[in-house]
Amino acid sequence: MTAPTKLSSAARRDLKLLFIAKHALGGGGLDGVDGNHSPYHHEMRVILEGLFEKLQVATTFDVLFTDPQVDFVWPMLNRGGFFNSEMLCPLLCERLGVPYLGANPILRGLGDDKHLTKLEARTRGVPTCDWAVYRAGAPVEETRCPKADRYVIKPNNSSASWGISDASDWQGVREAVLGIHAEGYDAIVEPFMNGSDVEVPVLTLNGEPFVMPPMLFKQADPAYLRTHEDKRDLRPREHNYTLVPFEGDQAWETIRAHTLTLVEIFRPFDFGRFEFRFNEATGEVNLLEVNLQCNLWSQKVYGRSAELLGWSQEELIETIVAESLVRHGLMQR
Repeated sequence: MTAPTKLSSAARRDLKLLFIAKHALGGGGLDGVDGNHSPYHHEMRVILEGLFEKLQVATTFDVLFTDPQVDFVWPMLNRGGFFNSEMLCPLLCERLGVPYLGANPILRGLGDDKHLTKLEARTRGVPTCDWAVYRAGAPVEETRCPKADRYVIKPNNSSASWGISDASDWQGVREAVLGIHAEGYDAIVEPFMNGSDVEVPVLTLNGEPFVMPPMLFKQADPAYLRTHEDKRDLRPREHNYTLVPFEGDQAWETIRAHTLTLVEIFRPFDFGRFEFRFNEATGEVNLLEVNLQCNLWSQKVYGRSAELLGWSQEELIETIVAESLVRHGLMQR
């Protein structure tokens, strides 16, 4: 059985950890805009309160505009409401010289830019479907768009499928791209791939990348496009899909090998989720995207995968932060 990493008593007692998340001070109910991110942030705060005696909590970037006088920062304010906001917390920490959990700003940007991630994958032989990126302010040209019967259009830096839509012709694609540009974001266009999403959570364990048990968002309808509203529980799940273990499938070893290839691009990142589209009818596998600083909620991929390891949610969070503290020289193993 794989053992989780424990915090030292000194780290628990003495380390000043700052946790930054939009709903960290909320009561845990569903939010009208962010949905289940609110109970997720609440759960994280409660767990960290049990791990660190000197925990500090903030909900905005402002706390890092001046030195907060802390030893370590857990930045979870990933969707700050503006383009490339995912990079701001790490950048502010770098400016202050304060250690923080997760990848450095450049790697965060690489992971959040789906176009750049797909370029990295293709260069290393990891399959990913054809695509076109349309940067805001640049021409929206049909000649660069891959040929398909159905397209998926989404912000190139989106998370939880924010802004996603589909179209069956160039007119629909162009309108969707221009709509994303109007919001101030770049757009990426891909052929729609039938199937379900294989989610591969990775964390650091004993100083090395550790691939946790993979999960499958198994769709009753492989042609259904999961939306932001689905993923945030902002509407009833009319199209049934379930989160189930995936490790036993014959495609797993291939996906695992692709994951380990991608891991080397982003090390060290402490934790991240690697997503693949899997066509159960044909066996085809394609990389979708990489999510560093992804969702750790107990009801999502990491929490469910941790259960398969025999870990509690508290042990999962403790392992992630303890390994990062060791990496930064703030705790001895």
